[in-house]
Amino acid sequence: MGLREEPLSKLNIGIISMKTIDVCLTPDLTHLYDIENSIVVAVDIFRATSCMTTAFANGVQAIIPVETIEECVAYQQQGFLAAAERNGITPEGFDFDNSPFSYMVDKVKGAKISVTTTNGTVAIARSKAAIQVLVGSFLNIGAIASYLKSQNHNVLVVCAGWKGKPNLEDTLFAGALIERLADDFETADDAARMALVQYQLAKATLQETVTAASSHVRRLKKLGIEKDIAYCLQHDIYEVIPVLKGVELVDLRGN
Repeated sequence: MGLREEPLSKLNIGIISMKTIDVCLTPDLTHLYDIENSIVVAVDIFRATSCMTTAFANGVQAIIPVETIEECVAYQQQGFLAAAERNGITPEGFDFDNSPFSYMVDKVKGAKISVTTTNGTVAIARSKAAIQVLVGSFLNIGAIASYLKSQNHNVLVVCAGWKGKPNLEDTLFAGALIERLADDFETADDAARMALVQYQLAKATLQETVTAASSHVRRLKKLGIEKDIAYCLQHDIYEVIPVLKGVELVDLRGN
């Protein structure tokens, strides 16, 4: 006689569900995602989160991301260093611009810096309800991936985009991170799958692809910052992992 088939519900089989990774292409879509049950990786490749990663690699104590220039000025008046950017340009009166090279100076060491940018600090603010908010960039993507593999939570990449619209470089970062986590996470929906496919198509010529196709790069090139673009597309330069603790970003390695 053949074996009697039993309903799956009666079989003693342990079904192990993988962790998932999803991609929110712009902060304006965060309301569609389960942020409260995810670790968020906030990313603004050009240039906010690349600057933050660089600042921690150069010894900053903490970064306070805020959404408005007024909030940033208020911290500055309390004695904090301050950085601001709107439309790629730094308003007068701030200590740092939005170039990662401006954070490679001695005054960064041990400092607390208040930062506001057009898109990056918005992505962080919209993600505050998450289990954790990490700051990601190509510069520290390996460290981010290793940490996420060690955690038992789903992941959501929140791309800063540009003024509520998706952009290429942040989406490519999301795809690169998904590729690194492929053995430990499954993609949650088509946004994540599209990011992965786009990265796999572009990764062999990443800088050339981004330079040719990114609308934000075209905006930035008018400001003469080609070296920033090349720098921000480097992989695995730093081991720092900025994480939001209260209102401050600090390096996870020291906390």
